[in-house]
Amino acid sequence: MNWISAFAVYFIIWWTVLFAMLPLGVRTQDEDGDVTLGTTSSAPAGSHMRKAVIRTTVVSAIIYGGFYLATSVYGWSFDDIPRIGPGS
Repeated sequence: MNWISAFAVYFIIWWTVLFAMLPLGVRTQDEDGDVTLGTTSSAPAGSHMRKAVIRTTVVSAIIYGGFYLATSVYGWSFDDIPRIGPGS
């Protein structure tokens, strides 16, 4: 795997994990008891993007490490996945 395809795989993993991590740890203004005038009470209390990006990067690195281990070290590929459907 060259560095361009490795970066492309990591980029796809990172964006997918980002959308899975965004709702974690979010507190609404209503939960904090400090609703800003003109906003809905279910709006997030504050920006948590720095924490979300750090969590996303760590989790993505772990997932990519597992992917790299499975494909480069063990040599697994899609051909190694057993067929689930009826045989031909």
